Amino acid sequence: MRKLVGISVPFIVVLTLATGCSSGANEPVDTLDEPPITYTTDEDGLEIRNAEEIQDEEEADEEAEEEEEGEAEEGEDEVSPDAAQESRNLRELYLIDSDGMVVPQTLTLPKTESLMKQSLEYLVVEGPLQELLPSGFRGVIPAGTEVEVNHLKEDKLAIANFSAEFGDYNPDDEKRIFEAITWTLTQFPEVEEVKIEIDGIELDKMPQTETPIVGNLTRADGINLDSSGVVDFTNSEDLTLYFLSSYENQSYYVPVTRRVENVDNAIASAVDELINGPAAMMTNLTGLSPEVQLLEDPELVDGEVVLNFNEAIQAAAGEEMVIPQTVLESLALTLTEQMGIEKVSIQVNGEAGVQSESGQEVEEVTRPTMLNVHPL
Repeated sequence: MRKLVGISVPFIVVLTLATGCSSGANEPVDTLDEPPITYTTDEDGLEIRNAEEIQDEEEADEEAEEEEEGEAEEGEDEVSPDAAQESRNLRELYLIDSDGMVVPQTLTLPKTESLMKQSLEYLVVEGPLQELLPSGFRGVIPAGTEVEVNHLKEDKLAIANFSAEFGDYNPDDEKRIFEAITWTLTQFPEVEEVKIEIDGIELDKMPQTETPIVGNLTRADGINLDSSGVVDFTNSEDLTLYFLSSYENQSYYVPVTRRVENVDNAIASAVDELINGPAAMMTNLTGLSPEVQLLEDPELVDGEVVLNFNEAIQAAAGEEMVIPQTVLESLALTLTEQMGIEKVSIQVNGEAGVQSESGQEVEEVTRPTMLNVHPL
């Protein structure tokens, strides 16, 4: 892999809940617009299912997967890199917000057969993005840059070839640009690595700072890197966390890759870092309440992690105590970044059946398909 040396946010989520009834613990839910979220239901609303329905659906999914695997073996070349999103033409574009953070914004783009090329073209300053640009965000790639993308499907590699204008950027934006391109292209399931070229020549160093580039770029290189306070880099590892931010009362999620020392349990460490909150320099981000505590080590079984919190994970909503939607989503986004975690179950003082803001009992929370979705 190549190393760089030196959501209101609509976002598509599946919350699996049982029948029944936000960001500081034990505090009334405030009026800040939730990150716009598009849930994976027929009516774009919250999906509510009981345990029996969940089991039936899982069995149906297994049968469907077996059928799809058989079809893929017969016609693999016909599979679209983002077939699941094509019906709505939704694309995650990693843009730069007013605080200089690289943030996914999901927009509806015109239909095209060149999905990856189009996604990068919409990162270009003063390009087609201008008509859709969310308030408080800006483009990434220098104005006037032309884009071509060659997808080596068998290698899961996307080669992004830019015109000479690509090198005409502010050096302060250099890492942001490479992160935005990498994370935008790797939204496609058939892309795991990215190679950058200018006029057909592969880059072996950054155009402005001449920082060496070693290998191909991947999500493992991180995004919005935070290594503050780390002394022993050899005894540390990267964890990608999702904090909440906002602009003009519109909230959205921001991924931050933090270097963390002495990680014995990556799941517990990720939750602890959400509780510790963002770095001091990231002033517009918020995490979990500092009073929140995990009461026992998380358990991971068959792709599901169980988290047992104290009561501080909840907030007051009228006469009820609920878990804020933003807390559920931040936990799901953060933990499903880790290999093998597909869903998250929440307990309070060892008891399941905790309530969400919608008045339902939370059984499990799964990762959103797309982040920070903007409606047409």
